[in-house]
Amino acid sequence: MNQPQARPSMGVLGLHGAGDRFRLERYSASDALSPFIKHYWIVQWNLDGDAPYHQHVVPNPCANLVVEKDKTLFYGPGKERFSYLLEGSGIVFGVKFQPGGLYPFVNRELSELTGKPLEVEAIFGIKGSVLEELVLVQPDDLQKIQVMERLFLAKLPLYDDNITLVNQVIDFIADTREISKVEQVALKFDMNIRRLQRLFSKYVGVNPKSVIRLFRLQNAAEAMDLGQMQDLVWLSAELGYHDQAHFSKDFKAVIGKSPEQYLAGMLRDDS
Repeated sequence: MNQPQARPSMGVLGLHGAGDRFRLERYSASDALSPFIKHYWIVQWNLDGDAPYHQHVVPNPCANLVVEKDKTLFYGPGKERFSYLLEGSGIVFGVKFQPGGLYPFVNRELSELTGKPLEVEAIFGIKGSVLEELVLVQPDDLQKIQVMERLFLAKLPLYDDNITLVNQVIDFIADTREISKVEQVALKFDMNIRRLQRLFSKYVGVNPKSVIRLFRLQNAAEAMDLGQMQDLVWLSAELGYHDQAHFSKDFKAVIGKSPEQYLAGMLRDDS
């Protein structure tokens, strides 16, 4: 329980260039909560005396609870790269749910959280400011996690088998690079497209087409990063795009740079 996790290659962009000014840790959830919670994460920074900068995070099909001073809310999955202005010093505690893992706690379609974060009072019965005081005041990471685990365990719902199905579908999309269309996923899991779309709307919060797009664009960035892909016209066609302009627009929305800039190694933010 609560073991630090290795950092993935995709997620927080430019993390290793931040030095000791920026700390990101991830911890696994307890056995009772792991079917619902992917991990806990803690971000801490100290830029006192340094210029502020934007930290970028690529999207993923997971909801999060974000505990931050005056900004504590449940957030649905995003479809585009998220940028956060870091300045001064601060700390954020987060709970990243398994795809579909938040649904049993809220019992409402996750698609309703798109652009409309949920107050923590809806689940815990306490205001966000109270949760901030309970969690952020703790002196170390594990004590913060222990407080959060007690709150979730007190609201532990029955497990929903659809969470398993959703994760199987998402793992298939993530691991099978040849997948570029929803029809291919529906065929694999022997369900019609409408049922698959309803499942994702209810449990994930973003549609399967968006999830396919997300993973394929991240795969494309990884291939370029490793020097395995340089023909952008061929790549856009391989990903199912009818024109390169549409591919470039989607790539920039998710990764933060155009394919040409990424290919050239221009990951540093110029905004």
